[in-house]
Amino acid sequence: MNRTLLFTVLLAASAGAVAHDHDDHGPGHSIDKVNGSITAQAGQSYGDLSTVNGGIDLQRGARVEDVETVNGGIEAEDEVSARSVSTVNGGIRLGQRTRVDGDVETVNGGIFLDRGSNVRRGVSTVNGGIGLVDTDLGGGIETVNGDISVGVGSHVKGGIHVEKPNGNWGLRMGKQKVPKIVIGPDAVVEGNLVFEREVKLYVHQSARIGNVSGATVQRYSTATPPKD
Repeated sequence: MNRTLLFTVLLAASAGAVAHDHDDHGPGHSIDKVNGSITAQAGQSYGDLSTVNGGIDLQRGARVEDVETVNGGIEAEDEVSARSVSTVNGGIRLGQRTRVDGDVETVNGGIFLDRGSNVRRGVSTVNGGIGLVDTDLGGGIETVNGDISVGVGSHVKGGIHVEKPNGNWGLRMGKQKVPKIVIGPDAVVEGNLVFEREVKLYVHQSARIGNVSGATVQRYSTATPPKD
């Protein structure tokens, strides 16, 4: 993920929102705010949803375009569809059978995708964990500081990349926690698994993965990986 670009896009959106803090009501209308949360009603269609200081809630079956906030989390109920989902300071949690045509991105926060979800591109964060359950990713997974769980039945087509902390992205005081990477039962990770920092990599016996660099694979056969 180009995190500088993510910051630029979202901050530009916030600057634009200052000029026009409004809700454009009508079929497929967009909602653009500076301060305040946004709720997409169940089963309704929207354009872009954007706020600077506030969370965004997507109720069951809502259909939206780009979903963006700077300071706030994003939560979607089941069967939501979106073009892209992104925030800077906040977590992202998507319900079952969610469809995202683009990327799911945050900087400071975790990401969770529930059963049956499909993201056509990638999932990325800097400081936060990533969890998938029976989810298909057309792209890959990227993080710097955070655990990754590719849960049972998930399929990741673009590999995994854990970057080395540097500059402001990985600045932490004291001893750093070693990220735990788990590839669960019947999960598939195509492409390369590249680790630029120390990680603990656990791969279930039934899982299939691509080439690994920078880590040692520890296979397990139980329902859950070994505890650290």
